[in-house]
Amino acid sequence: MSGIDSLAPAGKRILVRSDLNVPLEGTTITDDGRIRASVPTIEALSDAGARVVVLAHLGRPKGVPDAAYSLAPVAARLGELLGKDVAFATDTVGESASATVAGLGDGDVAVLENVRFNPGETSKDDTERGAFADRLAELGDAFVSDGFGVVHRKQASVYDIASRLPHAMGRLVETEIDVLRRLTETPVRPYAVVLGGSKVSDKLGVIDNLLEKADTLLIGGGMVFTFLKAQGHEVGQSLLEEDQIDVCRDYLARAEAQGVKILLPTDIVVDTTFPSGEHTPAPVVVPAERIPADSLGLDIGPASATAFAVALAEARTVFWNGPMGVFEVEEFSHGTRVVAEALTKVDGLSVVGGGDSAAAVRQLGFADSDFGHISTGGGASLEYLEGRELPGITVLN
Repeated sequence: MSGIDSLAPAGKRILVRSDLNVPLEGTTITDDGRIRASVPTIEALSDAGARVVVLAHLGRPKGVPDAAYSLAPVAARLGELLGKDVAFATDTVGESASATVAGLGDGDVAVLENVRFNPGETSKDDTERGAFADRLAELGDAFVSDGFGVVHRKQASVYDIASRLPHAMGRLVETEIDVLRRLTETPVRPYAVVLGGSKVSDKLGVIDNLLEKADTLLIGGGMVFTFLKAQGHEVGQSLLEEDQIDVCRDYLARAEAQGVKILLPTDIVVDTTFPSGEHTPAPVVVPAERIPADSLGLDIGPASATAFAVALAEARTVFWNGPMGVFEVEEFSHGTRVVAEALTKVDGLSVVGGGDSAAAVRQLGFADSDFGHISTGGGASLEYLEGRELPGITVLN
């Protein structure tokens, strides 16, 4: 796949599909990580004399304009990071977009309004989606795919547009794919995978595929209780997927047969009143096999966190996706914090797999530079690790 230099971008209108889907409180951006990650490609094209037109989405506005999902504050923040004015079009393919693009000079940057304000962006109908891609393509001379967080979506500004214009892979997507290939094809061993989050069902494909590749799987978060139940333990009021108990039992048996170590917590932080907001000020720690019937597990315990850190200290490649507990609440953030700290000390490649994991490390005060790589695409990363094809990548081939 070609990089951006292959497009000879000077003087050309380059459509760049970025992932600017950041969290907002009103019009305030609470985490600009994805915007910052988009800067290197946009800046490189601008410096090369391209007329850069950024395509992106925000939230799920259901195919109609919605002020709550406007990219206006995102465009303003992008301008601050670039250190230059960024033009903003108030529509995607209408009069404002056409006029904004026509007004660009070499090196200028513009952001079009949320592509999901047009129903053709996410349509399942190839004709409707293609018609929207046609209108987008009229605004550019070439296309750069740099929104890794959406490359697993078959959408107009991700997939269809690449067949309508000369295209290349942006620097962010190049980096993401390189890292994921190192995780799946050439991992330096020992290779440890840390999985958390709420549900086993969200990670079935990843566990299934990585059982063939990893040396150690460390399991935390809400998904751990289905594994504990599969071992015959009671889990009280903790999150449990009854229909996945046999699947977890099978994973445990497969791991043992294949010599892959699955490390489960030996102690759990529990509470009886969460999420009422009146949880106990001093968390209660219980053995993982003796969770009281009235209690809800909300974090891995301190002994487990230490054991996880020790296991990670021995690894040379680590992939982490999913927090160890309800990290948003201080009393239940210890496990996630310890795992994050352990990743910063890995003598090798440490990868934070986007989504809640990326949000957690930033909320807990870690810098992106503390890790080998923080992915911008949780869902896309997981699908790649499952061994599935990503439409936004395959179309570039």
